Amino acid sequence: MFKTENIFVKRKRNAFLLVFLLAALYLVFADIVGLGLLDLGAGFAQSPMGFVWLFQNFIPTQESIAAIPLILTTLWRTAMLAVAASFTATILALVLAVIGSKRMEIHPILTYLVRLIAMFFRNIPLVAWAMILLFSFGQNEFTGYLALFFGTLGYSIRSFVEIVDEASQGTIEALKASGATYFQIIFQGIIPMISSQAISWLLFMIETNIREATLVGILTGTGIGFLFNFYFRGFRYHLAGMVVLFIVVSVLVLEVVSNKIRRMVM
Repeated sequence: MFKTENIFVKRKRNAFLLVFLLAALYLVFADIVGLGLLDLGAGFAQSPMGFVWLFQNFIPTQESIAAIPLILTTLWRTAMLAVAASFTATILALVLAVIGSKRMEIHPILTYLVRLIAMFFRNIPLVAWAMILLFSFGQNEFTGYLALFFGTLGYSIRSFVEIVDEASQGTIEALKASGATYFQIIFQGIIPMISSQAISWLLFMIETNIREATLVGILTGTGIGFLFNFYFRGFRYHLAGMVVLFIVVSVLVLEVVSNKIRRMVM
C-alpha cells in the first residue's frame, strides 16, 4: 500500500514538473517571437473586429458570382492534378512497398534502399518540394504535379510497407508451399489482402492533396491557389472569398464521397 502511494505521488510530481516546464518554455518562446500574454490578450480583444472585416469583404458580389465558372474550371483542374499525382504515386509506392517489405524481401539491400527512399521523401515538406522544383521546372502545373507526387510517395511507401508486413504470414507460407511463384504470391495473396486498405489510403491522399494543391498553386503560379493569390494581392477580397468558399465546399463533398467509398470497400 505504501509503495503504491509512493508511485502515485511520484507520477503526480512528474506530471506537475512537466506542465511547469512546458509553461516555462511557452513563456520564453512566446516572448522571443513577441507573443507574450499581453500581446495575446490584445490579439483576442481585436478578434471581433477581424470577423467583422471578413464578413464585410468576403460577401459575394455580382462580380464574384460572375467569376464562378472560372473558379469552378480552375478548381476542377486543380482537383484532377491532385488525383493524378495521388494515383501515380500510390501505384509506384505499392510496388516499392512490396520490394521493401521484410516478408516479401528480395534482397536486404533493396529492402533497406526502399525504406531509405521513403524516409527521404517523407521528411521533406511539400512546400519545400514545391520551392526546390521551381528552380528546375519553373512555375507550371508539372511542377505542382511533381511536388504532390513526391510528397505522396514518401508517406505512401511507409504506410504500404507496414500494411504488407502485417499481411497474413500464413497465407504467404501456404502459397509458397503450393509452389506459387513470387508474382503469384503478390497478385493472388498480398494484393487481395491489402486492396481495401490501399484504396482507403489512396482516398485519404487525394483529400489531402486537394487541400495541399491550393498552397502549392500559390508557389507554382497555377491552379486554384494562383487564382486565390491573384485576387487577394489585387485587394479583390470578395473574389478571394468566393475561391475559399468553393475550396471548402469541394473538400467537404470529397470527404463525404470518400467515406461512402471506404464503407463500400472495407
